[in-house]
Amino acid sequence: MLTGQCLCGAIKYQYDGPVGPVSLCHCQRCRRAQGGAFSASAPLQAVRFQFTEGEDQVREFESLPGKYRAFCPNCGSPLYSRVDAIPGIVRLRVGTLDGDLGKGPASHIYVGSKSDWFQITDDLPQYDKTERTNDPH
Repeated sequence: MLTGQCLCGAIKYQYDGPVGPVSLCHCQRCRRAQGGAFSASAPLQAVRFQFTEGEDQVREFESLPGKYRAFCPNCGSPLYSRVDAIPGIVRLRVGTLDGDLGKGPASHIYVGSKSDWFQITDDLPQYDKTERTNDPH
């Protein structure tokens, strides 16, 4: 069982299920949403993800048609993203986990639009994707 929360602790969640590969996304939208060089997220089965506190406080912003980014309105912590076209999956922002995930990142995605002030120095696979409006990352 994984648990996590936003920075202020108003929103807490738990997840009991398999966790997909962690992607480090370097697209401009993810960088803006995270305020950093990339976002770190992993796909989860939506039916196994549940809020244990503060669900009524979760806010979603439609960043593209059919793509929503969830966050805490108190502290601004990004929690997950979801896409209408893939209703059974949420992409958890793994930085909100309480403990260890038990695995590291699997790849860098959208490196074609990464910032010029961050250099990738690991040996993970890098995918130079063109940004698409319906990508679930």
